[in-house]
Amino acid sequence: MDFSQRLTQRANLIEAHLRDVLGDAVAESTPECGPEARRLAAALHDAATNGGKRIRPLLVIECAALFDVDENACLNAAAAVECVHCYSLVHDDLPCMDNDELRRGKPTIWKAYDEWTAILTGDALLTLAFEILVRAATHPSSKTRLALVATLAKASGAHGMVQGQALDLAVSKRGEPKTPTITSTKTLQALKTGALIEAACQFGGLLGGGDQQALSNLRNYGAALGLAFQISDDLLDLEGTPEDVGKATGKDTADGKATLVGLLGKDEARLELDRALKNANAAVDGFGAKAVVLREIADFIAKRRH
Repeated sequence: MDFSQRLTQRANLIEAHLRDVLGDAVAESTPECGPEARRLAAALHDAATNGGKRIRPLLVIECAALFDVDENACLNAAAAVECVHCYSLVHDDLPCMDNDELRRGKPTIWKAYDEWTAILTGDALLTLAFEILVRAATHPSSKTRLALVATLAKASGAHGMVQGQALDLAVSKRGEPKTPTITSTKTLQALKTGALIEAACQFGGLLGGGDQQALSNLRNYGAALGLAFQISDDLLDLEGTPEDVGKATGKDTADGKATLVGLLGKDEARLELDRALKNANAAVDGFGAKAVVLREIADFIAKRRH
């Protein structure tokens, strides 16, 4: 199949597994809790199964494929990463953070329900991710499951995505630092966006039993890919339309966000994007022909229009 078909097939596979996981979680925890439990369950499903390209779980599957791991053996780990990603979107959209009312062309969770439901929905998705990872079905080795938990915890917490969001809000809410630099902005984006993408790539290596060199190469690929993804996202915010992108555009400039596009200008930012793409491809050269899909993912991210 070509890359477009592969992307669709993997997205459908992940979405179906997420529905199964969420259905099991709700059935186990809320049979007697009444309408509020059903409301939370509906919000969870809306947050996790409302479409999307599923890039992060795709990376789990394709990085594991380098070590000949079957896609079905990756689904729990891939779903855990996507649960964390979906939680982060629900919380990012809150009025106290980015204050977005549209996500993937639909009302955001706080807008469709209310703020407290959105907060609890994010909390539930985050904790569900780790519940999934410790299941025996995720990987037969408890050592590997522990490594997956540690990797995701570091990427999503105060040493990763949460710290990145804190730095991002410090700039847009308090104007600190007053003059963001290219270095500080790259650090912010590496934490907020890159850390989870990097973790998804590492997941593939961990599931496949990769050695330290392989894991290092996948981390480097993920770091470069994260930078490319963020620059591409910032360009879309500047140049795209709400209809194409599925959310409000032009908000980065209006909110005073620190972005490489804002610091460098569009032309230089595109050159930075090209360099990130080359670095991503170079990082997986050692995997040879097996890395063709990883190169296609990098190219897709660099050239995406929605």
